[in-house]
Amino acid sequence: MVTGNLKYQYARLSVAEKLIVVNVLVFILNGLITLLFRTNPDILVQWFELPKDFFDFLMQPWSLVTYSFFHAGFGHIFWNMLVLYYVGRIFLNLFNGRRFLNVYFLGVILGGLFFMVGYNVFPAFFKVNAALIGASAGVRAVLIFICAYMPNQEVRLIFFNLKLWYLGAFIVVMDLVQLSMGLNPGGNFAHLGGALLGYFYARQLLKGKDIGEGFSKMIDAVANLFKKTEKKAPMKTVYRNKKGASGTKVSYNKESHQRKIDAILDKISKSGYESLSKAEKDFLFKAGKED
Repeated sequence: MVTGNLKYQYARLSVAEKLIVVNVLVFILNGLITLLFRTNPDILVQWFELPKDFFDFLMQPWSLVTYSFFHAGFGHIFWNMLVLYYVGRIFLNLFNGRRFLNVYFLGVILGGLFFMVGYNVFPAFFKVNAALIGASAGVRAVLIFICAYMPNQEVRLIFFNLKLWYLGAFIVVMDLVQLSMGLNPGGNFAHLGGALLGYFYARQLLKGKDIGEGFSKMIDAVANLFKKTEKKAPMKTVYRNKKGASGTKVSYNKESHQRKIDAILDKISKSGYESLSKAEKDFLFKAGKED
């Protein structure tokens, strides 16, 4: 009964909230293994962290994604998940969960590649032997995507309003400053990779091009390899509508629905999210849930 209720509650979460749950569960599991078996905290992490050396990476290629599910401590995971929660809410009011995952995981991947390249091309920045963990690159990708997609939208920061593009620029500059000071160079290289992905994705999307389509198709192809082959359904009688207009009507409704979404998104890019009426905001929210 309890398990069924947990599954139901999990199913109701947004894709961003599900990612948060998975990250927290991994963090707790790693902590429990360390505590119960009195082992080195890195005994599990070492199989999933992203190594700095390219040849070590070839021995565990999955780490280009799995590193993002592990964190160095409570503060590390707390701030990453807090930011992910808020930027996830904004993102999913505009787009569906599939696009969110595209931006997030492409940010994770590019951030990981920036880390490896940075470590091997600019060794002077790195004073210690290190590996990469944490969701920061993916979180940064989603955050900068939002800042680049609707740069003139204002957000409330404690006592004053700030345009999103100012916020995005400040975050990137801080990463560059910290990198020049030698503070967390591996993390900052990953942040910059995630930020670049988020910015480029948003600017291309504003031009009508979704650079994440290929990534989605690749994930679908991999997922289909693990699905059971379904038997072909037996032939059955189909009763056709005499007017023969039902298919056209459904197609028309879908096109009309998409045109309305596109018009609202165009309005956001020009005037900001707050320029929307309550009805338009509600429509976007419902459309995101349906997708």
